[in-house]
Amino acid sequence: MVIEIDFNSDEALYLQLRNQIIMGIATSQYQEGDSLPSVRQLADMVGINMHTVNKAYTVLKQEGFVKVDRRRGAVIAIDVDKLQTIAELKKELRVILAKGSCKNITREEMHELIDEIYEEYGGLE
Repeated sequence: MVIEIDFNSDEALYLQLRNQIIMGIATSQYQEGDSLPSVRQLADMVGINMHTVNKAYTVLKQEGFVKVDRRRGAVIAIDVDKLQTIAELKKELRVILAKGSCKNITREEMHELIDEIYEEYGGLE
């Protein structure tokens, strides 16, 4: 597991960690059932506080990306509640599309950008 944290970023460390794990799942670096390092191990590997790792794992659990197993710790477990995920994505996309609209980004440019990013995750068939 390669996690790179940008300590100079304005983005919270736990969100950086969460986002990298989600991207790792999307790119098949992490598979369903894979165990993540313990909170202590990951904190030591990345050089951050254990509470920060714990917060990232808690958010990932709440969002349906991991489950916590008493014996195995945090385990990749993708929540298959597609309708809930679509609703959450729609809410987030509203803001992103509004930003693009304010900057005169066309619908076609936005679609190209989405296709480009989606392709990175093997989503286009």
